[in-house]
Amino acid sequence: MAGRAAVPEVIWSRPERTGRGPRPAYTRADIAAAAVRIADAEGLDAVTMRRVAAELGCGTMSLYNYVPRKEDLYELMMDAASGEHELWEPSGDWRADLIRVAHQTCALMHRHTWLPRLMSPVYGFSPNALRYLEHCLACLDPFEAPYGTKMELIAMVNGVVTTYVGNEIATVERTRSLPWSQEQENAVRIAYLGRQVASGAYPRLAASFAEDAGPIDLEGVFERALARVLDGFA
Repeated sequence: MAGRAAVPEVIWSRPERTGRGPRPAYTRADIAAAAVRIADAEGLDAVTMRRVAAELGCGTMSLYNYVPRKEDLYELMMDAASGEHELWEPSGDWRADLIRVAHQTCALMHRHTWLPRLMSPVYGFSPNALRYLEHCLACLDPFEAPYGTKMELIAMVNGVVTTYVGNEIATVERTRSLPWSQEQENAVRIAYLGRQVASGAYPRLAASFAEDAGPIDLEGVFERALARVLDGFA
């Protein structure tokens, strides 16, 4: 396959385009933007080398001169998304700054609902991702701890955000595929759960529901989970 290396390599260490010929017609930013447009509109599974090439108006084999592998295409997409992070001057309050980072990442994942599927250390060291990580470490300058501990804290905050948003997105996508509304399904499931709890087979669950039978405040759950992570490190 054109452009595929015989040994492992990082796409950021490669020239923008391999091979001979005139000036490259596309930049990595062009390719990443095309892939992101497709993923935003149609989902991550729609992102293929052929589909991105068609979006750009070039042949599939030509695209391999710029991006050797589909995994590299994903890395370009992750870098483009990472470039949307706002990098501000740290306030001196590391907890407040990390909470701000977490909320910003939530918003980013809701804009690009494919992001949770690609969250991996493999894609975490692109130019924009490194700038984001440096910013997070700068926010943690007032936090007296080894850098290894700070990196763990950043990873755990990102983990909370990814899990929370990923569950939200999965619920929405599942609901879209159903022939009935989410409210209808919830009513049926709640009725079933009520019958099971009332059977006496689950006394602890019954006590739990008796204590608080109201709807779950998912935003509150997220805020408490985030606060507990920060408390654990503080």
